[in-house]
Amino acid sequence: MLLIPCPHCGPSAQTEFTYGGDAGVNRPEDPWRVSDADWHAYLHLRANPRGSHDERWYHSLGCRRWIVLHRDVSTHAIAGIGLPGEAR
Repeated sequence: MLLIPCPHCGPSAQTEFTYGGDAGVNRPEDPWRVSDADWHAYLHLRANPRGSHDERWYHSLGCRRWIVLHRDVSTHAIAGIGLPGEAR
């Protein structure tokens, strides 16, 4: 099991969190003006790189806050943690 170091609650089991996706993908600012093809790309087309990247996680059974986790998806090693909107 993955132990996630929540900056608000301390280390917590992965089962307390909900995965929120790749933190490098941003929702379109005005979704009503986005073409169907662009909306499809936003919702369904993702790169799946091996190695480290930033992920959004929601602490649904804890503080109920979003965090950004810098994690290596091949080893599950956590290299850093932050809050949404913070510079890394």
